[in-house]
Amino acid sequence: MKNIFKISDSPDGLSSEEIRQALLKSLSGRSLKKVLILPPDFTRFHSNAGLITNLCYHALTAAGAEVDIMPALGTHVAVSPEQWQVMFGDIPYEKMLVHDWRNDVMRLGEVPAAYLEEITEGLWHEPVSVEINRRVMDEAYDLIISPGQVVPHEVIGMSNHAKNLFVGVGGSDMINKSHMVGAVYGMERMMGRDHTPVRKLFDYGMERFLSKRPILFVLTVTTAPGGAIRTHGLFIGEGRACLTEAVKLAQKKNIDFVEHGLKKCVVYLDPSEFQSTWLGNKAVYRTRMAMADGGELIILAPGVERFGEDTLVDDLIRKYGYHGRLHTLDVFQRPESGDLRGNMGAAAHLIHGSSDGRFTITYAVRDISQEEITSVGFIPASYDELAKKYDPSKLQYGYNTVDGEEVYYIPNPALGLWINREKF
Repeated sequence: MKNIFKISDSPDGLSSEEIRQALLKSLSGRSLKKVLILPPDFTRFHSNAGLITNLCYHALTAAGAEVDIMPALGTHVAVSPEQWQVMFGDIPYEKMLVHDWRNDVMRLGEVPAAYLEEITEGLWHEPVSVEINRRVMDEAYDLIISPGQVVPHEVIGMSNHAKNLFVGVGGSDMINKSHMVGAVYGMERMMGRDHTPVRKLFDYGMERFLSKRPILFVLTVTTAPGGAIRTHGLFIGEGRACLTEAVKLAQKKNIDFVEHGLKKCVVYLDPSEFQSTWLGNKAVYRTRMAMADGGELIILAPGVERFGEDTLVDDLIRKYGYHGRLHTLDVFQRPESGDLRGNMGAAAHLIHGSSDGRFTITYAVRDISQEEITSVGFIPASYDELAKKYDPSKLQYGYNTVDGEEVYYIPNPALGLWINREKF
């Protein structure tokens, strides 16, 4: 099929009908009996992939196709019935397949160590196994639809496309090592850019192992001012061109430059979206390049009640904490740290979630004790107390003045990347 790219100049973005018509056009002329859709989970609600999945589901089932839906969870917990209804509408919850990243995958091959050394400038020396959920390789599926948002991302540079496959429904070796490759190479060298080492790793996997699978990417570029999703671009295609074009638009829509380093930044984490520091640390990832040395990042996290998304990762975060890149890499190499080396994704997360001592990070929570917050390397605070001073219902996105002090407020860190123009 030919690529279908739609970009809206309207402040409100593409309408639901415009999106529906583009999807119908991409599906026309196909004789489909069984289709697998791989949308993101609820943590990517603002991708508008929920609407896209719903529209595809109804169009395909009306045409007589059987449709399975497997959210690209990665290492996240499964979508709850309540989240499912909010994101996917009237699609029956029973249509959901749950991806098990540890047990439900098959190995396709590997990316050789020599290639990893080349793309990381000699910083990584191990091969990476290419693993994916077995259903992606099931030839009973006539089509696999992979919807999702392209937005700046701490691990890969710009999210989605092959990442939705190799991480979203991938296996442990690829998930762990791809995250660690990004951490070793340097998050700030990659965020907001396309051809990063981790992207090249996934491109290699697509070209060598999935080029013969019928995979249709449906990529969005969105913003959500005030919580309302606005889809500025829709990029549908079976190759890489859809990603290349989506990246160009996302760089315009989802990167915000501040004129000088932020001395104080307040980030709000919607409790329906963020219940762990594993997810909530987007507040750290996406602001690191905007924070001034010696600045203060305050994270208002009323829904954060744990550190990891599963018990094993939660235990690792509690044990090792967020203490900076060099400290974590040092601990990672120690013989007694086999549990951390066996979970490289967690090690990478610990690196990403630290300020490397450049600025302080205060986590204002309700459901984790202040002692626990302190133990992992953050400054604890009561959400209810700090929310009185920095009231999310009163602060405006961007610069505010609170008690005579300049404060930069971000209502959702997942939707962008903030960079100090002076240092970019």
